[in-house]
Amino acid sequence: MSSLKLAALLGGVVLALPAWGAEQISIARVEAMPPKPTAWELRDWRAVAQKYTALVFDLQAQGDFLPLTWWDRRGVNFTLAHLALAAYVGDARYGRNGAQEAINVIAAVRSATLVGLDMSNWQGLDLVAMQKEFFNRANGQNLVLNNPSTTTGNSFWYEIYPSVLFFILADLYPHLAEVKTSAEDMSLREIMYTVADRWERAVQALKDESGVPNFNWQAFDFLRMQPVYRWWREPDAAAGVAWLLYTAYVSFGEARFLEAARAALAFLQMWAVQRRNPLYEVLLPYGALTAARLNAEWGTDYDVEAFVGWCFGVSNARPGWGLITGAWDGVRVDGLIGSLTDQEGYAFAMNTFAWAEALVPLVRYDPRFARTIGKWMLHASVNARLFYSPFHPPERQSSPFWKGDPQGVIPYEGLRRYGVVGWDIVSPYATGDAIRNKWARTDFALYAGSHAGVFGAIVETTNVEGILRLDLLATDYFRSPAYPTYLVYNPYIEAKEVELDVGSEPRDVYDAASHAFVVRNALGKASVTIPPDGAVVLVLVPAGKEVVREGSKLIVGGVVVDWRMKE
Repeated sequence: MSSLKLAALLGGVVLALPAWGAEQISIARVEAMPPKPTAWELRDWRAVAQKYTALVFDLQAQGDFLPLTWWDRRGVNFTLAHLALAAYVGDARYGRNGAQEAINVIAAVRSATLVGLDMSNWQGLDLVAMQKEFFNRANGQNLVLNNPSTTTGNSFWYEIYPSVLFFILADLYPHLAEVKTSAEDMSLREIMYTVADRWERAVQALKDESGVPNFNWQAFDFLRMQPVYRWWREPDAAAGVAWLLYTAYVSFGEARFLEAARAALAFLQMWAVQRRNPLYEVLLPYGALTAARLNAEWGTDYDVEAFVGWCFGVSNARPGWGLITGAWDGVRVDGLIGSLTDQEGYAFAMNTFAWAEALVPLVRYDPRFARTIGKWMLHASVNARLFYSPFHPPERQSSPFWKGDPQGVIPYEGLRRYGVVGWDIVSPYATGDAIRNKWARTDFALYAGSHAGVFGAIVETTNVEGILRLDLLATDYFRSPAYPTYLVYNPYIEAKEVELDVGSEPRDVYDAASHAFVVRNALGKASVTIPPDGAVVLVLVPAGKEVVREGSKLIVGGVVVDWRMKE
C-alpha cells in the first residue's frame, strides 16, 4: 500500500515528499558501520533504568554486597542526611563517609527521573535535595564536586561533570529549583548561580593575550585560581564549561555567562582550525551541543561538523580514544565509546550512555547530522547490551560469581576485546578495572549503570523492527518551548513506512531534515515514509497555527520548528 493511501486510512494526508539527504553530513567512522546491526537484541532501556533504581536504592536488599547504598548522616555542607552509593558492587569504600561520587549518585537520580520516577519522593525520601551535599561550601570551594568534601586541581572532568549533572537535575525539577528549607539552606538555582559565577571567573583567569581561554591543562585550582598540569591534559574541559555557562545564561540572563561560554567555544574552534581532536572523557559532546545551539539561536558559525566529528573520531589529546567499530571475535561492537588501542579495544558503559545525552538533542539545532547520529544510536542502543551479564556466558565475564542482580540491570564497567580466563584468551570479555586494581571485589560498575536512563528516555521502538524513534526533547535541557520532535533513521536498503502516534488533536508533521511538511491534519496515527539509509526529524505541529519565516527559522504558533531553513 502506498504511503498516501495508508496515511489517509490512518487519518492524515501525506504531501509530496522532497528529496532527502542532500544536506546530511557523513562521518567516516560511522560510515564504517553497517546500516543495520547484525543482531537485533534491543534491551528495554526504560525498564532497565527503572529496575536499576529499585535495586541500588533498596536499603533492605539482602545478599552478597547488598544493600548497595548507605546513609551518610554527617551533613558536611548542609544539614542533610545523604544516601550514599559507591562506584562498584563490592566496593572497598562501601560504608565509608564521603566515599560516594557525584558522577554516580547525582547521575542515578537524574537517570531515574528521565525514565519517569519522581526522585523528590522516592519511598518518602527527597533524593533531589540530598544532592546539595555535593556542593562543597564548607571547605570554600563553592562548587559541585565529585565528593561532599574534596579539592580542585586534579582532573577537569571530575570537577566539571558533577556540575553538569547537578544543573540537569535542577532543570528536571523546576518546581523545586527555588526551594529553601531555612535561611542557611541554598536552593538549586542559588547553587547553579554560584557554580556558574566561579567558572566564569575561571574562564577569565585562563585567558591569554589573545583573549581566548587556554583549557589545555589537567585541571583548575579554584583556591589559587590558576590552572594545573602534572601528568596529562584535558582540553575538552572547554566543552563542559561552555555548556554550564550557556545554560547559566539561559537561566539567569547575565551577558557575562554567554560571553564566557563563547570564549570556551573559541578555544575549541582553535582546535578545529588546527585539525586536532581534544577528546578526553565525557565532556566533548556537551560542547558540540552548545555550539549547535549558539549557531541556531544566535547565528554564530562554530564548526559543528568538526565538533561532532571529534565525538565520532579518534582523540589527539588522549590517543586511541573514540568511537569503536567492527567485530570482536564475530560479535559486533559498533557504536560503543572507549579506547581503540588499550589491549586492542576497551569500551566503557558510562561513556556510551553519556554520549547520547548531548548528541541526540543536537539534531534539533542542526538536522544535517540526523542520519549520522540516528545510525550511531541504532548501533549503540543494541550493542550496549554487551555491558550486561545476561548477554555473555560465564567464561566471558570477570564477575559471574555475583548473583545479586538476577535481572541483569547493573553493567560491567566495560567490555574488552580480549580477556584471559585460565589459560584461554576469550573475546569479547565483560570486565572492568576494579578487581585488577583492588578497588572492589567485582567489576560491576554502579557509576556506569547510573547513566542508562539516558537511553531509557530517548530510545523507543516503532512498528518496524530495526527502526527506532529517538526523542530529541528528552535530554534537551534548558531549551525554549518546542513541539514533540523525533529522529527516525531507516537502516534498510528500501524505503519504510513508520507509524507515528500524533495524538487526538489534529497535527501537521514537519520534517526538519528536508525542510517540508510531510503530513497534514493527522489524527491518531500517521504514516511517514523514511528513505533508505536515511533519516527524518519529525516535529508534531498543532494544525492550523500561523506559519512565519524569520531568516533561517521557521516558526509555527510562536515556536521554532526548523532552525536551518535555506535562504
